[in-house]
Amino acid sequence: MDDIISLCKRRGFIFQSSEIYGGINGFYDYGPLGVELRKNIKDAWWKDMVHGREDIVGQDASIIMHPNIWRASGHVDSFSDPMVDCKESKMRYRADHLLWSAVRVDGEIIGYVSTLEGNDQQADAEKKAETLKRKAAKQGELGPIELKEYLEATPDIYELIPSPATGKPGSLTPPREFNMMFQTFVGALKDDSSVAYLRPETAQGIFANFKNILDTARVKIPFGIAQIGKAFRNEITPKNFIFRSREFEQMEIEYFIEADEDAWENYYHEWIKTRMAWHKAIGLKDDRLSTHVHPKDKLAHYSRACTDIMFEFPFGVQELEGIAARGNYDLTQHQEHSGKSMEYFDDQKREKYIPHVIEPSLGVDRTLLAVLCSAYTVEEVEDETRNVLKFAPRIAPIKAAILPLMKNKPEIVEMSKRIYKNLSLRHNVFYDQAGAIGRRYRRMDEAGTPYCITIDFDSLEDGTATLRDRDSMEQIRIPEGELAAYIDEKIYG
Repeated sequence: MDDIISLCKRRGFIFQSSEIYGGINGFYDYGPLGVELRKNIKDAWWKDMVHGREDIVGQDASIIMHPNIWRASGHVDSFSDPMVDCKESKMRYRADHLLWSAVRVDGEIIGYVSTLEGNDQQADAEKKAETLKRKAAKQGELGPIELKEYLEATPDIYELIPSPATGKPGSLTPPREFNMMFQTFVGALKDDSSVAYLRPETAQGIFANFKNILDTARVKIPFGIAQIGKAFRNEITPKNFIFRSREFEQMEIEYFIEADEDAWENYYHEWIKTRMAWHKAIGLKDDRLSTHVHPKDKLAHYSRACTDIMFEFPFGVQELEGIAARGNYDLTQHQEHSGKSMEYFDDQKREKYIPHVIEPSLGVDRTLLAVLCSAYTVEEVEDETRNVLKFAPRIAPIKAAILPLMKNKPEIVEMSKRIYKNLSLRHNVFYDQAGAIGRRYRRMDEAGTPYCITIDFDSLEDGTATLRDRDSMEQIRIPEGELAAYIDEKIYG
């Protein structure tokens, strides 16, 4: 993971926000390559999920909406995470990410250990248990370390669990709820009447506009409304680079279906297949993708089912996208709180009902991180290490690099700039005439550029250019007039 983070900064993908002032935790900026990769991921999703289907339309709702939207959705009262503070170190933890276990020797509890959720959580806890046993000078067999969330501890045990920061018991507070919405004020006065919130999700903007779109877009159930937009959550512990941050972007669809007790499962499973196939199509490795079905006792009270598409990041297998069958909870809530009907008239069944919804929802930033992790490759080529990002050509930030073999040969430069100008009308391409050709290839490999086009002395004779494939490093000669069509075919199929 450290290598990927280093590459992201070195090549201008992602920077720590406000870095010159020491940074601000949970916020990131996207550089020249990052903003292109991010845009290409969003464009691919919109092209496939909206333009590529007849049953989905788009919208773009405001980031700040009427606060009653968040009261109706339940966010004002219950959009919170349990928080635990270390009184000594001032560190703050999410209670469900703070794990603990009793340490037993020959069945007798000799103390407790704690650790934080992560790949090495079990090994870390077991190492601490061995240390505790040694310091207590206890002889006998160490019992198994069975990690539990801090929320599963009883009040009498809170003071016995050591802080992960200090290793000392007694410094952790009981868990308390922490609302994650960013609060702001609208208007000149800062009082209760002007309180508003930065949206913590894009979904509620879709539900609030359901009737507007139903009345204007000539849609019929089943149909979906899609949105790409920023969301904000005041995470207690942002971590793992851009995986969990406080400002992020979502790509969400609310797919409205008939209120039929038997129909929803077909839509639900179809969306799981559709979304899994899309992730593979943009270059995520098949062997790093999996699914996790939420057990029924862990579902929200209004949810019928939820499946997460999981991805194996360097820091562990984590959720990439959620596909949820949400019933008609959201539209019902907004109908009750607003007093406006959210019913749909089914002209085939000749009845009115509040539609149910299937929600595929994923984060742009998490998807981008998964793309980077899938693409990052280190190879040995001719006794030299090659770092390469093997992006699918469709989402690569730069589609092709134009490389004149010599910058002081006017005819070569002229042909190179002509090719660059022609290709730049269709794609984001890069012109580079500085340095040895091998060094220029390596720079483009690390930027994930799928094709390098070199113009040399033979180009002046026969009008062809050398096209190098990033992944195979094979080179072929292609006439200048066929370059655009060749690259189009490779990108779009």
